[in-house]
Amino acid sequence: MKAAARSFQIPNYLNANTPAEYRGIQRDHVRLMTLDPVTGETFHNFFYQLNSCLREGDLLVLNNSRTIPAVLKGKKQKQAIKLHLSRKLSNHEWEGLIVGGVFTIGEKIDFPGDLTATITGLGNEAPLIILSFSKGGLDLYDAIYRYGEPLHYEYIETPWPLEMYQTVYASVPGSVEMPSAGRAFSWKLLNKLKQKGVKIAFVQLHAGVSYYGNDRWPNPSKHLEVFCVPKETAELVNKTKKNNGRVIAVGTTVVRALETAVNNAGNVEAQEGITRLYIQKGYPLKAVDGLLTGFHEPEASHLDLLTAFIEEDYLMKAYNEALTTGYLWHEFGDMNLILPMEEKL
Repeated sequence: MKAAARSFQIPNYLNANTPAEYRGIQRDHVRLMTLDPVTGETFHNFFYQLNSCLREGDLLVLNNSRTIPAVLKGKKQKQAIKLHLSRKLSNHEWEGLIVGGVFTIGEKIDFPGDLTATITGLGNEAPLIILSFSKGGLDLYDAIYRYGEPLHYEYIETPWPLEMYQTVYASVPGSVEMPSAGRAFSWKLLNKLKQKGVKIAFVQLHAGVSYYGNDRWPNPSKHLEVFCVPKETAELVNKTKKNNGRVIAVGTTVVRALETAVNNAGNVEAQEGITRLYIQKGYPLKAVDGLLTGFHEPEASHLDLLTAFIEEDYLMKAYNEALTTGYLWHEFGDMNLILPMEEKL
């Protein structure tokens, strides 16, 4: 949907550069646009009213990957550089992105705390590279947490602490960018949904770097991410579908994980590994009925995924409405629920 995606621009004042808590509101008091993919009709609420959009028997699937401080500052031949970690490859190896400066395979980078990394090869796609660290396992994670900083982009003007880049239920460290679709949830809202009869389940998908800088974006057909769909989540998804309930993915990461885990019989099975699944217009969704997500940049492949849920014309109409009515973009911004409003037969 490249042509349609480029038909809108995000004005600077709609770039949410401050977490809700620092804007004087609670996490779950950001705005929520509900979009019916069948009719294209939009409804405007606040996120804490999400329970009014869902019903007993629905299943919300959340990504409980925890954000790590993925930006490491170091020196390469006395030149200051920044490294953005992207994907863990082994106990001591990561795929990453060097910001500022060129590199040569075999070069060594010095980081604080007696940590070094050697550039051993090219990553899955340019400009990613592979780095072998002098420490591994918990020692490497200790150094990352001790000296790393949260990854943020140019619209974020303040170095917010790491906890601002976490969902309340995050538990499995590994994402270098926050799985931000779940950021607006509070424990109070999750409890309210459970009391209504909405089921909650979890997957893990460790989100990698989504933007390479200088108008460079990952190739969606080459973008690799580590995921895990536990047995209990697979069983809940299949049971919900069998009972004509709705499975709502909280974030595009959850859609990728669940759809990757669909077997030939059309059921979700417990699975872990690496997904390269690219979902776009015409993709036959088998596991997921609805999507709760943020508002995405025109260049992002996330918009391609959204067109598997809704026609481009409806999506762009809703996005233009969001722009004119002041919805906020990015990880600290407002939310969008794409879900049919009619009863599922």
